[in-house]
Amino acid sequence: MSASSSSASPSSPLFIAALIVLWYSSNIGVLLLNKLLLSNYGFRFPIFLTMCHMSACALLSYFSVAFLKVFPLQQIRSRSQLLRIATLGVVFCASVVGGNISLRYLPVSFNQAVGATTPFFTAVFAYLVTFKREAWVTYAALVPVVTGVMIASGGEPSFHLYGFIMCISATAARAFKSVLQGILLSSEGEKLNSMNLLLYMSPIAVLVLLPATLLMEPDVLEVTLSLGMKHRFMWLLLCINSVAAYLANLSNFLVTKHTSALTLQVLGNAKGAVAVVISILLFKNPVTFIGIGGYTMTVMGVIAYGEAKRRLK
Repeated sequence: MSASSSSASPSSPLFIAALIVLWYSSNIGVLLLNKLLLSNYGFRFPIFLTMCHMSACALLSYFSVAFLKVFPLQQIRSRSQLLRIATLGVVFCASVVGGNISLRYLPVSFNQAVGATTPFFTAVFAYLVTFKREAWVTYAALVPVVTGVMIASGGEPSFHLYGFIMCISATAARAFKSVLQGILLSSEGEKLNSMNLLLYMSPIAVLVLLPATLLMEPDVLEVTLSLGMKHRFMWLLLCINSVAAYLANLSNFLVTKHTSALTLQVLGNAKGAVAVVISILLFKNPVTFIGIGGYTMTVMGVIAYGEAKRRLK
């Protein structure tokens, strides 16, 4: 085998490094572009924005499986499985819409601090829904996760109560979706990988979001066309943002496939910190030492939680 072909192989360090760069850039890119559109461009339509994301995911998922064959197609085996996927799709919609709404009112740095509490909500829902208990040391690691966000909230100059509630709701919905996914698609015959799940969830999400957009954001087309005339690159940003939303899911799947879930968890912890730094530099939102300290405590708690779970497996 030649050196050039080995360097491009799926297991090569160069290939994995490229995947990690794609994962970082797409995840952070979506977050920053959401904030740019919803806050700086006056594009006040988080539900429509989510529908654009889901439409791109539906189209690009089909293109990836039908033409590029990036991942093999898994068939839906029963009506009950379809109903379960639809349930996950609705919960997923709620988490994305809530997160996008929160970005209208909160800086990205604080949004990421609140989002880091996902393990706390996952542990709570796992206990309430499945009665699954973790070791006490695992629960102890969640104390700094919650305490850090409380400290960060008190030290956040741009704190907005409604934005905070929507951000917490989005984080809880994201955790609830992961717990539900484990329950609803746990049988061996009905397991779907994340990309096939996205392939089937995305069209369902669009069907849910379309009437919600028309009902709750009735002037979206008129205002969006007006903003498109005012800001030359708004349509381009909207398209790039929607494609990046799909690439974030695709790279998430590929990084997990070619490395491990633990690697993705470590990268995720670092991603939040990178997103915070970039957003502060880009949007110039004020930060305090109390806020930074609270966020740092939350991240340390998330790392300790992940390490505790890994060791007790």
